[in-house]
Amino acid sequence: MQFGFGVGPDTSWMREELTNLGVEELKTPEDVDKAMKDYGKGTMLMVINSVCGCAAGNARPGVDIALKKAEQKPDHLVTVFAGQDKEATERAREYFSEYPPSSPAFAFFVDGEVKAMVPRHRIEGRTRDEVAEDLLMVFDAFVEKPAEEK
Repeated sequence: MQFGFGVGPDTSWMREELTNLGVEELKTPEDVDKAMKDYGKGTMLMVINSVCGCAAGNARPGVDIALKKAEQKPDHLVTVFAGQDKEATERAREYFSEYPPSSPAFAFFVDGEVKAMVPRHRIEGRTRDEVAEDLLMVFDAFVEKPAEEK
């Protein structure tokens, strides 16, 4: 970690763990609104990223494992970073306000409506493989299978 006068820890690697998987970073409230509008049809996984080592340290790798194992993947993958991009995270939480704030967490949308939420308490204290299994269950439940597989 990097520390300096007026500078917190370097979180770039925490962002890159997701962006290297093709997860689109939403850094402003406008980015969040645009994603919700543009990706309002189909499925979308929103990762609420966090610096918390006890939970986020397995959340991000859990996403990686789930995406590698998934037969059916969400149409869109986005992330906001709690505690870093505060306004974007606040705006994102407005789209699933029926759930208490939690980070790290996963919100899964179908046609712009939140259908599943995996909050911090389902991540903390669990392995990356267990986190991935939860995500795979969500994908299996809500991602439409191609017509030839139905």
